[in-house]
Amino acid sequence: MTDDTLTIRQMCTAFDVTPRTLRFYESKELLFPVRVGQKRLFTRRDRARLKLILRGKRFGFSLEEIRQLLDLYDKGDQQFTQISRAIDVASERLVDMEKQREELDAAIADLREQMTWGTRMIASLRTTKNAAE
Repeated sequence: MTDDTLTIRQMCTAFDVTPRTLRFYESKELLFPVRVGQKRLFTRRDRARLKLILRGKRFGFSLEEIRQLLDLYDKGDQQFTQISRAIDVASERLVDMEKQREELDAAIADLREQMTWGTRMIASLRTTKNAAE
């Protein structure tokens, strides 16, 4: 092991992920650790890729979208294609997220109205109940 590589345990600690997550990303050909016997050693490139994977997942990108974006890194055009495509995918995702936020805001407003109505009904029923006693 060198200073340029991390073990699976070190990767898990550094990125707050599980070994299962790292093995899953490896099986999906998103990460390519060096194998030394049973040991996996993650390079700087793997760490950079994992950082992008986790960011992409946080933004709601599919693993296939992430894989395609990562694969564009080696295109040889100084990342022009990769960055351009990332902006396209991000723009689409942003539209979806903003729509979801609008729907969530509407649902929250509706729930608040229902709770206000329910609170008024309870108060009214208590008043009626107390008047009858």
